[in-house]
Formats: sequence, C-alpha cells, structure tokens
Amino acid sequence: MNKSLLIWGAIFGIIAIILGAFAAHGLKPILSIEKMQTFETGVRYQMYHALFLLFLGGLPVASEKVKRICFYLTLFGVFFFSGSIYLLATNSLTSFNFSVIALITPLGGLLMIFAWIVLLISFFKLKKK
Repeated sequence: MNKSLLIWGAIFGIIAIILGAFAAHGLKPILSIEKMQTFETGVRYQMYHALFLLFLGGLPVASEKVKRICFYLTLFGVFFFSGSIYLLATNSLTSFNFSVIALITPLGGLLMIFAWIVLLISFFKLKKK
C-alpha cells in the first residue's frame, strides 16, 4: 500500500504542477479571472492531496487498513473534485456542457474530507507508549 500511496502522491503532484503551469500560461489569456481562480482551486486541492498521500505513505503508525481507505477516498476525491473543477472552469472552451457534472464536485470534496477524518480517528486509537 505504501508504494501505491507514494506513486499516486507523485503522480498527483506532477499533474498539479503541469496543470498549474498550463493554466498560468495557456489558459490565462482565454479564461475569465473567476474561471482561472476556479481552475487554480482544483490545482491547489490536488497538490494538497498529493502531499497527503506522500505523508500517508511514509507514516509508520497508520495501519494498512487505514492507509487503504484513505488512499481510495483521496484518489476518487481528487478525481471527482479537482477533475470536475477543471472541466467546469474550461467549459466555455468545449462544445460539451460540463455543468451537468457540477454535483460531482462536492462529492469529491466530501471524499477528501472523509479521508482526513479516517486518519484522525486512527490517531485517536493509537496506544500511548
């Protein structure tokens, strides 16, 4: 599980940097300030959760079960939250109306929140030494 956490943390980090640079240089001239800020929110939360996965992958006190649950919640959370934000922010650039997926964004946010809650609960269950 640690290897998957570290690999996906690195993948999310790489993609966040690429998308952030693409937005700053490629999208800035064609998107409104509001849409740019929306896109940047997706990038920021993706990077936060890339770092979360890297942290979790190196965390010796979390059980494999906790790591697995957090991994899947974070993986789907980032895809749903950041992915839908990227599509919604660039909606005006495509012929497809991505506004139909707007309800996926809060679901993704909830999944990411639940990952943090699962980790927090596991910390409360740690035995004192």
